[in-house]
Amino acid sequence: MGYGQNKQNQERQELSLLELNNRVKGAVLNAFPETCWVRAEMSDVRTNAASGHCYLEFIEKNAITGQLVAKARGSIWAKTFRMLKPYFEMETGQMFASGLKVLVKVSIEFHELYGYSLTVLDIDPAYTLGDMIRKRMEIIRQLQEEGVFTLNKELPFPTLSKRIAVITSPTAAGYEDFLNQLANNKAGYPFYTKLFPALMQGERTEESVIAALDRVYRYADHFDVVVIIRGGGATSDLNSFDSYLLAANCAQFPLPIITGIGHERDDTILDMVAHTRMKTPTAVAEFLIGQMDKAAGEVEELQQDVSRLATDILSMQKNLLQLLGSRLPV
Repeated sequence: MGYGQNKQNQERQELSLLELNNRVKGAVLNAFPETCWVRAEMSDVRTNAASGHCYLEFIEKNAITGQLVAKARGSIWAKTFRMLKPYFEMETGQMFASGLKVLVKVSIEFHELYGYSLTVLDIDPAYTLGDMIRKRMEIIRQLQEEGVFTLNKELPFPTLSKRIAVITSPTAAGYEDFLNQLANNKAGYPFYTKLFPALMQGERTEESVIAALDRVYRYADHFDVVVIIRGGGATSDLNSFDSYLLAANCAQFPLPIITGIGHERDDTILDMVAHTRMKTPTAVAEFLIGQMDKAAGEVEELQQDVSRLATDILSMQKNLLQLLGSRLPV
């Protein structure tokens, strides 16, 4: 080993990993204020059942390509999470879950052992609401530009809508209410229902309802209308019914679709593209009974018209016969 290399080894600074991480920690503390507000998407949100702490990842994607461009570990300590989660869900109507874009107040930390992370101290629900509204408007605009937004509404509604394909969860209380309302209609109209089971809450709702629609489509000639109902459940679960794929499938379905997914707030996109939107499963049943009442009323009016016309014809013929009879020689 030469003199030059010995001198180089003496001059270079060597740090242990702990010393390096401590310097990084100090640099982070000096570079940032105690807290700052950060825009990001939540991912891998999970809660520790024992401690009550929430652990998640914050990510950012390229707006055009969708590729991941940034990621950071995050945590919300139990004391904060107990207040923050219900507040956020009440204000937004959405579950505190992966996939939502949020604006959070965080402290930036670098731990010698665990590395870089963000600790959440507060959240602004208005930012998430704004992003949800923007997404809804984008989906509505896309459906309109594709020319499918009003297709289902333009279908003629059958005069006698008594053969009904029902898409819902077989265990939903709303399903039983719907069946009971139809079965106990005062006029005794016969309704024939066929259940096509689907999940009506949770992350798989979209694909489950679309799969049920595909099954109905194979037997479309056997039905007059399709009913999509959901009894009760959390308002946050309605996010699944703001799906582009589900709305596009319903908008282009060859049978009229009636929705009754049990909520009072603004229509979901599914409601917007459906032929008819009712608030609850019971209201859907009442609507179908009302359509039968309307058809029965029209039949009754036709019967009365025929009766009046027949009476008029008989009266005219009677008068004619009397006139002819008066002209005959006695």
